[in-house]
Amino acid sequence: MKLPLPFIIACRLLILSFLCLFSFFSQAIEWPQQVQTSQGTLIVYQPQPEKLNGNTLTARAAMSFSVSGNDAVFGVFWFRAKLDTDRENDTVTVRNITVTDVRWPESKDAEEQKFTAVVNEAIKASQFETSLSQLTASLESAEAAEQSLTQLKTDPPTIIFKEQLSVLLSFDGEPKFSKIENSQFERALNTAMTVIKDSKSKLCYLTDGQFWYRAKQAKGPYEYTQSPPAELVKMLPKDTESSDLSAPPAIVVATKPTELIATDGAAKWKSLTGGELMYVFNTETPWLREMQTNNMYVLLSGRWYRAKQQTGPWTFVRGDELPESFANIPPESDLGGLRVSVAGTEEAEEAVLDAKVPQTAAISRKDTSLTVYYDGKPKFERIPGTQVSYAINTDAQVLQIKGKYYAVDNAVWFKADSAQGPWLVADSIPKDDIAKIPPSSPVYNVTYVEIYESTPEVVYVGYYPGYMWSYPYYGVPVYGTGWYYPPYWGGGYYYPRPPTWGFNIGYNNWTGWSFGLSWSNGFLNLGMNWNVGWPTHYRPYHCCNGWYGGGYRGPVIINNGNINIGNKINVGHKPGHHNKQPRHNIYKRDQSKSRLASKQQVKRDLKTAISQRDKANNVFADQKGNVLKRDADKWQQRVEGKWQTLPTDKQQQIKDRAQNIDRQQVQNKLQSIDKSKAKQTLQQRQHTQNRQQNRMQQLNRANRARQQGMQRQQMRRNTQRQMPRQMPNRGH
Repeated sequence: MKLPLPFIIACRLLILSFLCLFSFFSQAIEWPQQVQTSQGTLIVYQPQPEKLNGNTLTARAAMSFSVSGNDAVFGVFWFRAKLDTDRENDTVTVRNITVTDVRWPESKDAEEQKFTAVVNEAIKASQFETSLSQLTASLESAEAAEQSLTQLKTDPPTIIFKEQLSVLLSFDGEPKFSKIENSQFERALNTAMTVIKDSKSKLCYLTDGQFWYRAKQAKGPYEYTQSPPAELVKMLPKDTESSDLSAPPAIVVATKPTELIATDGAAKWKSLTGGELMYVFNTETPWLREMQTNNMYVLLSGRWYRAKQQTGPWTFVRGDELPESFANIPPESDLGGLRVSVAGTEEAEEAVLDAKVPQTAAISRKDTSLTVYYDGKPKFERIPGTQVSYAINTDAQVLQIKGKYYAVDNAVWFKADSAQGPWLVADSIPKDDIAKIPPSSPVYNVTYVEIYESTPEVVYVGYYPGYMWSYPYYGVPVYGTGWYYPPYWGGGYYYPRPPTWGFNIGYNNWTGWSFGLSWSNGFLNLGMNWNVGWPTHYRPYHCCNGWYGGGYRGPVIINNGNINIGNKINVGHKPGHHNKQPRHNIYKRDQSKSRLASKQQVKRDLKTAISQRDKANNVFADQKGNVLKRDADKWQQRVEGKWQTLPTDKQQQIKDRAQNIDRQQVQNKLQSIDKSKAKQTLQQRQHTQNRQQNRMQQLNRANRARQQGMQRQQMRRNTQRQMPRQMPNRGH
């Protein structure tokens, strides 16, 4: 049977698309990787990070070098390299590698010098590609401790409980209005929602595009109405998303930092983790009860608060001081996503490690510009304890430092001789002065934007989650600094500052931070997108692209569970429900992607290593330069050209017992020898034993990290295959 030509062409295109997709997911991100040299073949196994400072990685890697016709010789090399990260595609390029040390445990001096020269030459001309998942996981074996931020505030906001579907109408202080031109209406400036005042009747109206409310004053109380002013209805945009609710929710008004916890009727409790915990399943806010103490816990912006009753008082509880029952929450349960806020869990460790890796980009100088608008002449305010002042009458982030001006826009630094410009991409900044900016300042997040290197055409930059107001705090991620930043109000222009509270912000280990008041999405969408009569959209802060601040992650399939009174939730990760979030790479968003340097501008004469899938990624290097291999559940060490199994657990026990006997013998001789020398001997032997145990622990952690990295990489691949490449950018 002869197939029609269009069908054959379609099949070929389908096969080609599949091959391209396969190539995209598999291109040189598996370890080990091969580099061909002038003398032979060099195989490099997955590096083991020792330090990550900005985009500079310090690490060591096991390798094997084979000359044609000869057996492979194994060795270890230490190196420093630059990283280019692409979180959207889960890839990292390791480039500009400088080899700092090479060791060949099984070679002679002459051969070692020869091999070292070959390795240096080959590695210098090469680059390696790996997955970000693997890099993040392997950081677990790096000896680096994340310091918590001591200046973050943890005071609880006002917490309001409502036993009905409700929306929090939050004003940033007392309500402020601005006239809408050519109408009798005024628009509330200092709220994210659409609140309009009729200057004739003095009545205030609130809407999400579907439901309308009316009140005698801006602070309420608001009542549902079916007869809003017709001319006001005509002014609203027609394509606004609205709620799917059939009945209007209640309106709760606040003028200070507040969180609303709403349930669909009375709170309904459900048991979890074998009766250790209970949780309220008819709410969107994580609300639990610990049965042993009968304490209630709520999770707000990544921070846990505890009380005996709803009326409080609520006190802050660190993520590393929660009851043990929290760590027992099953990952596959309705509340599995809460584990990211419990220190010591795999999910929390992954989120904290994620905060160590910057998102990088190459910025084209000639294609990047900045214009800053002020409400009148620039006004600056000194940041206490620093030599830095910041502009208060603009929605941009502009700093004045020792007579010079610096600005950050979409994670790129600019500099100018005048507050009004012209602005040029900066290739250096006064880092010491900027580093002193405290969390109490609304420009604190700029301390997380870096400049790494530059050329006449390109500046290499990067940012950490702290720029998007996400911080590791005692082993868990938290959102916002907890400080209240007063907005700027100049009579007609209103510039909001980044909030911590008021939007039920939650963390998902795949999407990062997002607001959880999903049943009020219509209210927020309309408020942020309807800019009639005022200069800028209301959003938490101009720099961070609106409501989706913090975290790097892309779209994810999340748990639908029962805790979904708003049809979307901000915890969990069970397959079955799509959370339509935008990707979080600022440099690739529509308003900033034109700044990215072209491939021609960043072209490097480096050869990309080739993935070797037929070889197991099970060879490691310890800190002393020994080469080891994990074979099933046993560790082997390369000695004199052969793999030799390390002592078994039983042999180690015999060794430990012998050491104990030696220790006892030393103690028996304390009467006849110098006690200080005896003590020193005991300490030395104990130190030797500890080093042996630490060595095995480090290798086991490194092996576990590789396995976890591969699992995370596969999960990301599956997610990318299931989700569309472009997602709606809601809320901007």
